[in-house]
Amino acid sequence: MKSLVFATNNRHKLEEVSSILSGKYHLVTLNGINCHEDIPETSDTIEGNALMKARYVVEQYGYDCFADDTGLEVEALDGRPGVFSARYAGEGCSYDDNVTKLLHELNGQTNRKARFKTVIALIMGGKVHLFEGVINGNIIHERRGTSGFGYDPVFIPHGYDQTFAEMPPELKNTISHRALAVNKLAEFLK
Repeated sequence: MKSLVFATNNRHKLEEVSSILSGKYHLVTLNGINCHEDIPETSDTIEGNALMKARYVVEQYGYDCFADDTGLEVEALDGRPGVFSARYAGEGCSYDDNVTKLLHELNGQTNRKARFKTVIALIMGGKVHLFEGVINGNIIHERRGTSGFGYDPVFIPHGYDQTFAEMPPELKNTISHRALAVNKLAEFLK
């Protein structure tokens, strides 16, 4: 089985992506290549952050690699939290802090439309390839479910009546924004 560097140490992302690429690739994390720095994510776009992380690994460590970035874009909040989704409630905040801030900002809003967007940047053989996955849905008024991470307890994808946090991982990992992007990556890598 081939190895591929995934520029992350996020256990949740690694589990999701590993289950999707299961049997096809062995994923090596940043720790696995002895990269212990905090890679800057200072772009003002999701695409830019994914590319920034992948370029860092290629330039500093010499490995072909892929990186992802994900944002929750809420229509009533003009696309926020977007690129700032992971630190929406401030630096060092928890997933729960972010959800609390989101629900507070949506208090009284009738428009609950949102979308998750993941962009994967793969740099292989010096060439850049981008893969995008988007899933539309709505933000509910209170948390439901204990699986997943991030905004999963308040996001219901269109066509479903469960939040991502209520879904079995096998279902979420076939329909989510990350799954859509990773499946495009896997198709490309065949």
